[in-house]
Amino acid sequence: MIRIYSLFFSLFLVTSCTNENKENNLEKQNEREYLTLYTHRHYDSDKLIFKRFEETTGIIINVVKASADELIQKMETEGNQSPADLLLTVDAGRLVRAKNKNLLQSANSDILNSTIPMHLKDSSNYWFGLTKRARVIVYNKETVTSSDLADYEDLVNEKWKNKILIRSSNNIYNQSLMASIIANKGIDSAKVWAEGIVNNFARSPKGNDRDQVKAILAKEGDLAIINTYYLGKLINSKDSNEVAAGNAVGIFFPNQENRGTHINVSGIGIAKNSKNKLNAIKFIEYLISEEVQEIFANANYEYPVNKYAKSSKLLESWGEFKEDKLSLTKLGELNKKAVILFDEVKWP
Repeated sequence: MIRIYSLFFSLFLVTSCTNENKENNLEKQNEREYLTLYTHRHYDSDKLIFKRFEETTGIIINVVKASADELIQKMETEGNQSPADLLLTVDAGRLVRAKNKNLLQSANSDILNSTIPMHLKDSSNYWFGLTKRARVIVYNKETVTSSDLADYEDLVNEKWKNKILIRSSNNIYNQSLMASIIANKGIDSAKVWAEGIVNNFARSPKGNDRDQVKAILAKEGDLAIINTYYLGKLINSKDSNEVAAGNAVGIFFPNQENRGTHINVSGIGIAKNSKNKLNAIKFIEYLISEEVQEIFANANYEYPVNKYAKSSKLLESWGEFKEDKLSLTKLGELNKKAVILFDEVKWP
């Protein structure tokens, strides 16, 4: 009888210790720090970067993916109950929109202030550019030479009649390009430019930036306006047809004799209702470190915002260029006027 009692007592102790260990492990797991990231980006390189941050800091990144507009709407709907700590998206216009909707909060960091150029971030630090992409002209190397090209404004020339390929007016990249022209040249000149581009369409706008390059290969037009990283993706695609399209075109950086080529960013801001602001700042600082900036550059063909980070060999092969130093905040502030202009000139 004593032996049976001892056996039951031993089992009780083992069970108690096991349950206690489970509770301790659960408490430790709950003690781990988290950041919830709402992101529009969908690249494998980002997953690698997030994993390295977790390994370095112990801070877990919970990723919520959707389109930029969906994420902004989600944050609005959730209000002060939103779990979001950070919003990561592409195009400064969207970041300005998120700020204007009171969805972001200001963040102060000596590292961010000293590393990110003023024109690539919000003046009050509500959002920060992480990577740059230039909106350039690509051309059919068989029918056009770089000496034929000059500025965005030159594309309204009669010689480009029925030769220009470009996305629709509801595309945010085109809206931001138009906003930059309004800011630099004035509303009247911008309207004349938009009318001239419409008159020189090779076809009605359709598809994404890669589709415009493919259309050049298919001889549907001779010129296209695209973001640089799309050309990098075509040239390094696993699809032979995409590689052929990428190699069929030359790249030209417009407006080198005046304001410079229009650029935009992928960028990030801290959510207004984030409970983890210090860790959110730490995460953004990590994203603009030289190491991470070079991952962005090599994996996704984006230009670093950190001047000490190296670009990829492909980007270096395209040469250095003068970029428009217009404050990217203007792209958001002038977005509505850009959309109205597109409607006025009947840009589909």
